Amino acid sequence: MKNIVLCCAAGMSTSMLVQRMQDAAQKKGIEVSIKAVPVAEFKENLDSADIILLGPQVKYEQAKLQALADPQGKKVAVIDMMDYGMMKGDAVLEKALKLME
Repeated sequence: MKNIVLCCAAGMSTSMLVQRMQDAAQKKGIEVSIKAVPVAEFKENLDSADIILLGPQVKYEQAKLQALADPQGKKVAVIDMMDYGMMKGDAVLEKALKLME
């Protein structure tokens, strides 16, 4: 099972996106664990995550967070602003799965 962690400013706006991503995964029969956390909890969630996706509003944190993830060989990517704004759970899920290949 893949573990996807979404980080945003407070973990609130991404909660809806998590639900859409879980719905998309279920329709495709993909087993994933997806959760949303505030960017302040990044370190606590790094060990269990296979990939960390950042909300567009915290993309300025990407370089710093990627430096923390590099020693574990994990990717930190920014969610596409259009996909995020339109809550396209299927598109965000696909991107996450591709980045984990």
